This record gives sequence, structure tokens and C-alpha cells, in this order.
Amino acid sequence: MYEVYLSPCFLAPPYMVDFQSPTKTIYTDPPCNVSTSTSHLRNTLLNLKDKSLLLLLMEISSLSKTVALLVLLLATLTTLSLGQGNRGSGRGTRLGYYRSSCPRAESIVQSAVRSAVQANPTIAPGLLRMFFHDCFVNGCDASILIDGPTTEKTAGPNSLLRGFEVIDAAKSQLETACPGVVSCADIVALAARDSVVLTGGRSWQVRLGRRDGLVSQASDTANLPAFNDPISVQIRKFADKGLNTQDLVTLVGGHTIGTAACALFSYRLYNFNNTNGPDPDINPAFLPQLRALCPNGGDALRRVALDKGSDNSFGNSFYENLRNGRGVIESDAKLWSDRRTQRFVQRYLGERGQTGSRFNAEFGRAMVKMGNIEVKTGTQGEIRRVCTATN
Repeated sequence: MYEVYLSPCFLAPPYMVDFQSPTKTIYTDPPCNVSTSTSHLRNTLLNLKDKSLLLLLMEISSLSKTVALLVLLLATLTTLSLGQGNRGSGRGTRLGYYRSSCPRAESIVQSAVRSAVQANPTIAPGLLRMFFHDCFVNGCDASILIDGPTTEKTAGPNSLLRGFEVIDAAKSQLETACPGVVSCADIVALAARDSVVLTGGRSWQVRLGRRDGLVSQASDTANLPAFNDPISVQIRKFADKGLNTQDLVTLVGGHTIGTAACALFSYRLYNFNNTNGPDPDINPAFLPQLRALCPNGGDALRRVALDKGSDNSFGNSFYENLRNGRGVIESDAKLWSDRRTQRFVQRYLGERGQTGSRFNAEFGRAMVKMGNIEVKTGTQGEIRRVCTATN
């Protein structure tokens, strides 16, 4: 599957073509200028380093030839798909990976997640966060699931995660149906997708074939994005994983479901940056609500919805709350107050005359991209028999 995402200037949905091979995704986001849009697309594709494609693309230079470009591109990518495969972090993952070896893999995971979320809706955001925290530490390899006194699971950023028992339940069923076939890393990826769908979000196709990591150390979580990271730090941490600023804003939109403990943001309410006052980014009308939920010196573990009024429903209301000064944790609130990220929030809201992008579609795209961070495939890692320990 090759996906070509053109600039919004072209006013068209993503162009897709499936060659039944590993996926290569090409994204372009040029300025809305005819002369630079086609040029930017051409330059992006030059990175593919396929000489036959380069010769064709060098002849394309105007918007009037955009259709010709697409035709030539789709034809040429057939050669790329056969001879080049996936380069970089996504190599080895593909759609339908378990089609023959474990045909019910996705439905088994989906059933386990559905049962858990129906019994306890807070499981859905927990599983979504789990995937995020796993991928950002040594790649999407289920290292977050391993038990032990100094594993990732014990680290501070992961101490409040929930849903581990759902992964274990799905793995147990899969080992009965298809022993030694489905990795824990793929279960985590599928569970995240199913959690979004069960809370009203749009589904996306999950590329599978990850293998499970052999190492899990709490110290490796030091570079996880933190609740009080300034925007510059957030951008750098995402860039280190091959994710751009739009990916950052989109993936943080996962906070549309779930909660945060008072311990993570109460400092914003009373003595922000030693000012003896609240964070000025907080809407004064919202401040009394937060203080009532998290009184000074109160229960630090009390949970508060990150998307006030919509914590169990997946959608773009999270961005509306950011615009209105109702972001709960500092790193979320900064998405609106910093110009580098505000423009993407505006894009999802349709601010300043811009057409509002479809958050659900973009979220799925960003999740696919994140899900291919530093994956282990082939002979790397292993397929664990149980998710809480290496073989």
C-alpha cells in the first residue's frame, strides 16, 4: 500500500494505491501556492531515490500537469513496491500480516477490548496511552508490559497506566487459538485502535508484524513527553521519533478521552512558576472548577477529565477546550498559546477562515506513523509466550 497525501491546496482526499506489499507513505504539506505545491511534491518524492521515478518527475513542473504526475507516480510506485520495500522504522509491518497464520487475531483482540471497556470505560484511554508510552521508548515492542522491579512499567510516567490485564486476556486467548504467532506488541497496537473506535472515533487499518522486545528499563522512559514540557521540548521529543509538529498536535488529541491525576496539574492552580497565582493560560471561569476538584493539599491521585464534558467520547472537542482556556495539563494548554502548534489546532477547528480538517482521519494517519517507530521485525526480538515476561 502506497499512500500519497497532497497539500490541502489540491482540495482532494489522500490518493491511495495498493500493490499488496509493505506500505510506503508519502506526505506533503507545502504552502498553498500553485508553483511551490507541485515543486514541493516533486522534491518530497525525490527522497525515494528511485532513478526511473526521478526522470519522470523532473518533467513535471506546473499545476496543469498534476494529473499526469499522479498517473506517472502510481505507475512508477509499482516498481518501487517490488524492489524497494519499506525503508526505515516501518520495515516489515503490513496489512493482513496474520491473514493465514492467525485469521481471528484482530477479532480476538477486539472482543477482549470491548468486554473490558463495557465493564470499565476508563480502560479505553488507558490502552491508548499504553501504546503511546510503549512506542516512545525503544519503539513499539511491548517492552512496557514486562514485569520486574526496574522495568518500564515501574517508571513514574507509567505508574498510572491501566489496561494491562486486557492485553494479558487477549494474549491468553490468542495463545490458545494460534500458539506462538501473535506478538504482544501487535496486541497493544490493535487494542489502542479498538479503544478509539469503542469511544466513537474512526477506525484505521493497523499494520502488523511487530516482534516483542527483550529489554525493559525504567531509566529509558526519561525522554517520554511530560505533562509540563514546553512546546520546544515537545517538538524535539516528537521529532526524535520521526514525528512532525502536526503529528504532535494530532496525537495529543488522544487526550479527548481520559483523565489526569491532580498531581500532574495542581501546581498550575495555586503557585504557577512561583508567582503565588494560577497559570494565566487557564480561563478564569474554569479555574474555580479545577480548584474545587483539586483543592490545595488535597488528594493528589484524584482524576479529572482532560476534555471537560467529553472524557468518554472521542472527537475534536478537546481542541475547543484548548481554545477556550480549558486545557487541564500544562503541555496541552501550550498547544494553543504557542503559534507553532496553534495553527494545527486552528486547522481542526476551522479558525480564521481555514477549512476544519477531519481530526478523526488525521488521528488514524498519525497513529499508523507512530505505530512504526523503531519496530522490531524478522529475526529481531521474539514472540513472547506471555506478555509480562521474555521467553
